[in-house]
Amino acid sequence: MQFSELLKSLTGEPGISVLEDPQDWLQGRAMFGGLQTVVCLHAMRSLIPKTPLRSLQTTFVQPARSSRVTARASLLREGKNVSHLEARLQDDEGNLVALVTGVFGVARQSQVEIAPLQPAVGHGKALVMPDSPKAPRFTRHFDARWLVGKLPFMGDDSLANVLELSMPGEKYCTEYHVVALADYIPPVALSHLRNPAMGSSVTWMLEFLSHEYRGLSLQHWRLDAELMAAEEGYTHQSIMLWSPDSKPIALSRQNMVIFG
Repeated sequence: MQFSELLKSLTGEPGISVLEDPQDWLQGRAMFGGLQTVVCLHAMRSLIPKTPLRSLQTTFVQPARSSRVTARASLLREGKNVSHLEARLQDDEGNLVALVTGVFGVARQSQVEIAPLQPAVGHGKALVMPDSPKAPRFTRHFDARWLVGKLPFMGDDSLANVLELSMPGEKYCTEYHVVALADYIPPVALSHLRNPAMGSSVTWMLEFLSHEYRGLSLQHWRLDAELMAAEEGYTHQSIMLWSPDSKPIALSRQNMVIFG
């Protein structure tokens, strides 16, 4: 099922969003983390539809034990400029799958305006993510090319990965697509390994630098990732997401666990 079709399939009522059976959007036993966050954001948006999204913070608790998941959102505080919301994603047994907090804020005038510039990368041969039955299911909905760094399990000790990323068949970019794009990249540390091993996100913070997505293509986005630290099986990486026209769209920080 295409990502836009998944979005259309979401049901519910104000503060509640339900997703049924996203089987081809799994990563191992768990639902794609970006999709978990999207379902929670969808529930939040039913309560605060217009205020620009500034940041999301997700804690991934456990895989769902049912094919259906439900996000329930609540308003924590509504201020003059900034509103805080929380959404809890649960399975049909009531188990907490993910916890997401969202910060929404109106635009304000400021003397400080800083926009990152996209660094240039070399023109070497890109590595393409293969269409393999061993790859997480959700990856088949993306086209990914490694411009810098190596694929997982290639024994490369580089701290940086740069990917060109597209969502084939998707026409209209929304903030939900931005969330999905930003969470595509696997732990950079997996590229250091020579044998397959599991990896999983523990926490994820995503900050939005733009909220104007109309007219943006879903082809040829770019993800710049840097492995900042790794110790005792936990890794910490930062990511910048760039639009096809080289504008900074979002930045993130992830804490991940790797079993290798």
